[in-house]
Amino acid sequence: MTRRRLLTLPLGAAALRLDCNASAEQIAPRLSEEAVDVNVHLSKWPFRSVQGDETAGLVKQLRRHGIGQAWVGSLDCLLHKDISGVNVRLAKECRAHGDGMLLPFGAVNPTLPDWEEDLRRCHEELKMPGIRLHPDYHGYRLDEPVFERLLKLAAARQLILQVAVGMEDARTQHSRLQVPPVDLKALSTLLPDVPQARVVLLNVNALQSGALELLASLTEAGQVYCEISWLEGLGGVGRLAESISSSRILFGSYAPIFYLEAAMLKMRESPLNRQQIRGILRHNARRIMS
Repeated sequence: MTRRRLLTLPLGAAALRLDCNASAEQIAPRLSEEAVDVNVHLSKWPFRSVQGDETAGLVKQLRRHGIGQAWVGSLDCLLHKDISGVNVRLAKECRAHGDGMLLPFGAVNPTLPDWEEDLRRCHEELKMPGIRLHPDYHGYRLDEPVFERLLKLAAARQLILQVAVGMEDARTQHSRLQVPPVDLKALSTLLPDVPQARVVLLNVNALQSGALELLASLTEAGQVYCEISWLEGLGGVGRLAESISSSRILFGSYAPIFYLEAAMLKMRESPLNRQQIRGILRHNARRIMS
């Protein structure tokens, strides 16, 4: 099947054909009915300027590409120690822009004092539906007792737990700030004891050697979901759907660090049926949120 033919596959209810020479703006209305993007960030990427790192502009990008709801975290949490302040600013920014389309996912760093209070504030005061963790930047492993406690506390509060496996390819990282990806293996032993936990994995290159097998075992161990932003290779979403149920795959763009169009093309290039497309673009995320 040629690339041109792949790009004409139906996508969502619009199910319109894609002209390979169309601009992003021309493609956008054809993407879907109100897709949910579970991997969006606000504020500044510490290492370079990116288009869309102003919230108002990012909201315009999301709407132009047919995104009706975005789960957002703050890039400030990577290096800031005042996590509570980061979360308050995130919630305020989400209220100020997008008319409710931005859902804030606060950060919790369990290596800092009073992290349990940060978790409580995210849930009780800021009314966040979940939290987003960065074990790589915050310096802990998933087999440490503190992560197990965090997992159980988040589950008890019915918070969605997002885990960013990486933030930047190792080949492009700053020479003075090398951050290896998060090792997920410990999750397979923790999840059976916390069956109510809902875990969303962000920035996973699931098509790397051994990754598909690990993801398959994690989805069997508990309520684990994976988004598509870091998938590489033609037909990557379809290949992932052959290894884990498409009901565990979510649409994520990693905007504004990555171009939104890249995630859209991954959906268009993969041999998925309409039910799978709708599930990945929208229904799976809404089921987790309900």
